[in-house]
Amino acid sequence: MRFTRLWLTDFRNYSHLEVELPEGTSLFVGSNGEGKTNLLEAIFYLATMASFRVSTAAAMIRSDLEVSQAVVRGEVVAGERELLLEAALRQSGRSHFQVNRQRMRRRDLLGLIPVSVFMPDDLVLVKGGPSERRRYLDEALAQIDPRLDVVRSDVENILRQRNALLRQSGSRLDPEAAMTLEVWDNKLAEAGEQLAGARRSLTMRLEPKTATAYAEIAGQVLPVEMAYESTWQTGELSEALRQARNEDLRRGVSTVGPHRDDLSVILEGRSVRTHASQGEQRSLALALRLAVHRELAEASGQSPLLLLDDVFSELDPARSQGVLRALQSEQTLLTSAGAVSSDIAYDARFRVAAGRVYREM
Repeated sequence: MRFTRLWLTDFRNYSHLEVELPEGTSLFVGSNGEGKTNLLEAIFYLATMASFRVSTAAAMIRSDLEVSQAVVRGEVVAGERELLLEAALRQSGRSHFQVNRQRMRRRDLLGLIPVSVFMPDDLVLVKGGPSERRRYLDEALAQIDPRLDVVRSDVENILRQRNALLRQSGSRLDPEAAMTLEVWDNKLAEAGEQLAGARRSLTMRLEPKTATAYAEIAGQVLPVEMAYESTWQTGELSEALRQARNEDLRRGVSTVGPHRDDLSVILEGRSVRTHASQGEQRSLALALRLAVHRELAEASGQSPLLLLDDVFSELDPARSQGVLRALQSEQTLLTSAGAVSSDIAYDARFRVAAGRVYREM
């Protein structure tokens, strides 16, 4: 599976762009702020109908008072199939997406074009808060089984409704509010258990892949442990919600559920977030991404597209070589803001400057 061509209109800093993408590894070089990451973001959006940087479509539209939408188009070869992906991102209203001129929903698109993205900001997977690690698991689940993205969305909607009711109740429940809260509790228990169970199962599958990837990147075999930490350790979520009801009413927020869960990552028996060195943390962040890349390959039966956004700038030569040995894909798009090591092999090189892309070789 690979992208063969990309068109952008009023996307980020690109007013108009058409670029042909060859097989193998393509390197995009240029100074910071010239639009390298924007290219990867556009391709990721076409594959997932989401950005790896922002949560709203409006943020991806070129900042011009006269521009009301951006258009992203891409040609993809997947096996013997040729696909034309088209997205219209709008400042207001719903964005539209088509595959071969047919309207497509996110749940129908996910998994069609598996894609993995690696970024310097991935360090937040091990140093950041629990929300970063929940997002890491949920993004992987969405590509592996798009139905779970629907479950995640359901959980978020239920929590919004439940939290609104808790705030409106002012620590006291009249009979009608109590009945309504019971309805939301039942919905949250069902969807929350399903989402947490899927995250837990994925964590178990990712643990050995992460350990293997870490050994390849760091050049040494160290024990890596991963565990999904739920806010309800025993019993069912429905019972945990009943037990937490008084506290939820007092605080006006849901205190238990999959929205409060976390993923723990342990290296040599110690928390990576608090006890690992900077090099160990960066290697583990890459290993976590690589584990998902391999999980996607197994689940889809095809090599996911690889997007590497300046990931070698923070790595020493030995770890860079480890990453290169570990990564395998039919097509890789790599960006770099600085000098590129001679050890990094690529099939095509592009220069990115002021919203324009020029092929150099």
